[in-house]
Amino acid sequence: MKKRILVIDDDDSLRRVLEYNLQEERYLVVSAASGEQGLRLFAEEKPALVITDLKMPGMDGLQVLKAVKASSPETLVLVITAFGAIDNAVEVMKLGAYDYITKPFNRDELKLTVRKALELTSLTEENRQLKADLAGRTDFKSIIGSSAAMEKVFEVVRRVADTEATVLVTGESGTGKELVARSIHALSSRRGGPFVPINCAAIPRDLLESELFGHVKGAFTGAIKDRLGKFQQADGGTLFLDEVGELPPALQPKLLRALQERTVEAVGGTKAQKVDVRVVAATNVDLEAGMRDGSFREDLYYRLCVIPIHLPALRERKDDITLLIRHFATKHGCGGVIFEKDIVDALTAYPWPGNVRELENTVERLLIMRRSDVISLEDLPVKFVNTRRAATGPVVNLPEEGYSLEQLEREVVVEALERNNGNQTSAARFLRVPRHVLIYRMEKYGITLPDRR
Repeated sequence: MKKRILVIDDDDSLRRVLEYNLQEERYLVVSAASGEQGLRLFAEEKPALVITDLKMPGMDGLQVLKAVKASSPETLVLVITAFGAIDNAVEVMKLGAYDYITKPFNRDELKLTVRKALELTSLTEENRQLKADLAGRTDFKSIIGSSAAMEKVFEVVRRVADTEATVLVTGESGTGKELVARSIHALSSRRGGPFVPINCAAIPRDLLESELFGHVKGAFTGAIKDRLGKFQQADGGTLFLDEVGELPPALQPKLLRALQERTVEAVGGTKAQKVDVRVVAATNVDLEAGMRDGSFREDLYYRLCVIPIHLPALRERKDDITLLIRHFATKHGCGGVIFEKDIVDALTAYPWPGNVRELENTVERLLIMRRSDVISLEDLPVKFVNTRRAATGPVVNLPEEGYSLEQLEREVVVEALERNNGNQTSAARFLRVPRHVLIYRMEKYGITLPDRR
């Protein structure tokens, strides 16, 4: 969609020059010869950018800037001022102008400044939409995603949440398995009860039975009083068994009985206790392989996996990365920070072996180390930039039989000129060489520009 720009200038010739240069870049341009006329057009046209001269009879550029910002704070204003008027430039920036350019201005400088301004408006609008998407996703709180893969997860969660079925959540480490478990609890009729998590891999094996089922005083050395286990603590709510694949084989039959009988027996106790608990388990290991090698009981697996939910790795749902970046920026108190398109592209190209957890850590680091509220590719660690380069592949695909370096150089110069509509200054900047070097190459290879007349 073409961006609309409003140009306000009382100088007819300068206004026409601005219109021509902006239309050459395929922008929609409306113009006004006075500040008063410009504000009327602003109300009607709703432009993405306003370019106004500073010195005009009647309503001047400062008054236009103030009126635009009062009416629409998100609209960017670019001010044209006379060369050397530094005091004026400082004042307009303080009043909220996006930038200023001085007369006489270079057409390439104008186009670059306008392009950067409109890129910023696009990013701001995208951020606003992402915030709206995040605010509207009330069902799942902290689970962020709008990709097809995540929508399937959301659909299963909605359907099983308000049942008593045991759920097994699988997926790589860092994909958000506990968040899914918490969402199931929050959407169920048990949401008024406790949600009790336990990591089966983080507790020493000789203490895990006591952690799960509790113990009575004197059951073992150090058991100085009765203690409730996680099953009893979760009574009336949900117990989340994280890393259930690490459960010792000797403890698996006791867990199976607790799931089947809905009773637990404390370590050292003699009486079974009734518990009303809904169990959600999670693992990042292959339990079916565990059944085959005998490390995980088959009957326990099928008792846990009544409803399977598989969480895709972040590299399998890259459409969600932009949404996640904005979510983490907001979470860490930096919702107004802008991530430029290049940095989002680089983060999207990265394979994310640590999944969502690694992405959050990376975003937090970028926010802490940022030099401004616009984060660019320069702020990104080298490993992400290298991954992006590898993902895009080589710039030139040379044939197996070889190719002439001079012919290759000629083709590059021709393409650079074509991409920049024959503008030698822009083509030289594109090739990252001085303009005289470009002209030398054009003369060397006999490259001429078409007669535009």
